[in-house]
Amino acid sequence: MSGPQINGGDIADWPILKIDYLTDKDKVAALLPPGVDPADDPHVNISIYQVAVPDVPEYGVFMTVDADYRGTKGAYTLGYGIDQESAIFISRDMNGQPKFPCEIDYYRYQDKVSARCTHQGYTFIEFEGTTGEAAPARENFEENEWWVKVLRAVGGAEKAYDFPPHIVRVKSTYATKAEIQVEGDLGLLESPWDPIASLLPVREYQGARLWWPEFLGREITLEGPLDPEAYWPHIDNISGSRWPGHMGGPKLP
Repeated sequence: MSGPQINGGDIADWPILKIDYLTDKDKVAALLPPGVDPADDPHVNISIYQVAVPDVPEYGVFMTVDADYRGTKGAYTLGYGIDQESAIFISRDMNGQPKFPCEIDYYRYQDKVSARCTHQGYTFIEFEGTTGEAAPARENFEENEWWVKVLRAVGGAEKAYDFPPHIVRVKSTYATKAEIQVEGDLGLLESPWDPIASLLPVREYQGARLWWPEFLGREITLEGPLDPEAYWPHIDNISGSRWPGHMGGPKLP
């Protein structure tokens, strides 16, 4: 069995299941707020994990698309589905991190890797795979995530804000302790609450891997404002995500 071995009861050294694919450029562009630009390739990344936050296990999934902000390459985050309620609201209110409640089944047994993500009774991501060869070693690297911090005006007045939309930059630096390839099948399932299958369909599957990261540093900073009027069509989201919605739920037919 490849990769680091995990002791019974250990919640600190689980690998992240990273799944990559390409979708349609126009579909990525439709989800990005004005001021955030699509990358050259319409790359979608799904990461399914179990980490200690701060000292209890948190199972989660986060979904991003490659995007640039003011010439800096990064990824725009559409949602963090997690199973730990205490981390959802403080993360959203403090930093604009788009978290929402989600049930995650994720395990590795010998060479088998299995994951399933379910929200409001709808399973929207499934993955089954088998571990393969170790991936080539790589140097330390930096990643940027783009979140949006915004508050609508009390009372819900049209195009009014208590805090207008601003980009939040999450700059993280990583080393890689280990990484192994996973041969498997990704299933995106239709869900009104997590419409990744319809809004970001798979056009070219690029593979999956198990990644053991070493976190070298993380910095969260409030960056520049977004055009508040141009952002308004993006204000109404499903749950705590950035999927377009209506009054906190799925868009009406």
